Amino acid sequence: MSELATGEAKAEGKQASKEVKESENVAEKYSAMTVSKNSEMNMGDLTTVLSAVPTHKPVKKQIQFVEDKQEFSRFPTKTGRRSLSRSISQSSTDSYSSAASYTDSSDDETSPRDKTQVNVKGSSDFCVKNIKQAEFGRREIEIAEQDMAALISLRKRAQSEKPLAGAKIVGCTHITAQTAVLIETLVALGAQCRWTACNIYSTQNEVAAALAESGVAVFAWKGESEDDFWWCIDCCVNTEGWQPNMILDDGGDLTHWMYKKYPNVFKKIRGIVEESVTGVHRLYQLSKAGKLCVPAMNVNDSVTKQKFDNLYCCRESILDGLKRTTDVMFGGKQVVVCGYGEVGKGCCAALKALGAIVYVTEIDPICALQACMDGFRVVKLNEIIRHVDVIITCTGNKNVVTRDQLDRMKNGSIVCNMGHSNTEIDVASLRTPELTWERVRSQVDHVIWPDGKRVILLAEGRLLNLSCSTVPTFVLSITATTQVSKIIALHTEFEHVIIKIFYKLLKYEYVASLHLATFDAHLTELSDEQAKYLGLNKNGPFKPNYYRYRHSNDSSYEM
Repeated sequence: MSELATGEAKAEGKQASKEVKESENVAEKYSAMTVSKNSEMNMGDLTTVLSAVPTHKPVKKQIQFVEDKQEFSRFPTKTGRRSLSRSISQSSTDSYSSAASYTDSSDDETSPRDKTQVNVKGSSDFCVKNIKQAEFGRREIEIAEQDMAALISLRKRAQSEKPLAGAKIVGCTHITAQTAVLIETLVALGAQCRWTACNIYSTQNEVAAALAESGVAVFAWKGESEDDFWWCIDCCVNTEGWQPNMILDDGGDLTHWMYKKYPNVFKKIRGIVEESVTGVHRLYQLSKAGKLCVPAMNVNDSVTKQKFDNLYCCRESILDGLKRTTDVMFGGKQVVVCGYGEVGKGCCAALKALGAIVYVTEIDPICALQACMDGFRVVKLNEIIRHVDVIITCTGNKNVVTRDQLDRMKNGSIVCNMGHSNTEIDVASLRTPELTWERVRSQVDHVIWPDGKRVILLAEGRLLNLSCSTVPTFVLSITATTQVSKIIALHTEFEHVIIKIFYKLLKYEYVASLHLATFDAHLTELSDEQAKYLGLNKNGPFKPNYYRYRHSNDSSYEM
């Protein structure tokens, strides 16, 4: 038995070395592919390179990785096929391994791009791992629908009116059972949809198959290479006889691919709905440069996203992700949460409830004061770096935890990220010959220093809750209902929309009210006298435009 175990360990070591080498090859290729703002991909080059299949040779365990820096204007000009990669660069390739998925992308090594698949309607306008998994995916979607009653209610109320008739929506989001309910709601309201994944590990293969079987053009599968990622986006945008007029994005990759590669198509877009911090930041960059010619809706800063998805979702999923990956007991542990925005607030509340000693780092004096009044000590990371057991980043910034700080952490410390992008922890600095990486389990690595010290890195510094656990369906219903409402508003009132970000079209009280029935909650109604005294319409809205549900230092526009 000991010889068998030794053999298996060696085999796993070879496989890990093989995957690491493949990642190095992809990083080298992509670091040479920065494109100037006036250049376009040559589709002839695309066809040429698609036929190239990389060969892999065994390598030593300690490897020098190529550093790949994230840039605003980066997108590939050439593509290769079937190279499995663990991205160390863009937020679009953040790791996401759905714990709810029945299937594993390693079950079938054949690239979906090499398969010819047809759904029950006779269409082959999709690319998924295995269309035969559709039945399992449909069951998952049905389970999700049970906890997304408000979105289903909106679907039923508006379905007969078809408010999205004529809308051709191209989407780039995580493809899970919950987003499938969103996509099918858009279709039920009259829209035509083509969809791809915003993350190379986020797709539940069986859900993608179920969507494809129902007639949605889906191009996504779990474990895509970076080349596959961009190919899938291009398949959604560039198709004969179909031109999108709406974008629903998560991270901004789809928006910027269309802006760079298909500027004439981009100019005809009626509106963009963006749900992430990173994507909104990239829209701001376009706007400041005077290049945003399309109305854009910021879902991320909407109160129904900030106050529910960012806060309550993270409050539950942070513990789920940490427990599944490390089995750690938090009572008495010293934990540092970097950032005290809505995500940080949720993480701190959850950890404190389990008896952890929680510290906060913060650059904003208002957020810092909130942390103090909530009972947390605000410190600089360098002050306690040698003593902490867990570091969690929640800032959306880069290099929040540096190599120097990682060098000073104690043996057995845990480092993870709850922000959108994989730039918060300086993971690239850990990919050096003197450090050894040891895969413990899926999404869990030991980074081993020469003196034997081990630091546990989760999800390779990518988004922990989406990489290592699941996210509460009910919270996603709130965000999805907000997205649908904004899509309807942009599509139906396009002629009156000013070309800017965050144009105010609706209040979120309606979205919130749809979800109250789940809790059997009963709102108190104002009397006519009370409404007159407050200067309000008794049916709402109940807050003035300048009111902020979030902390008062938030300078973004309310939509």
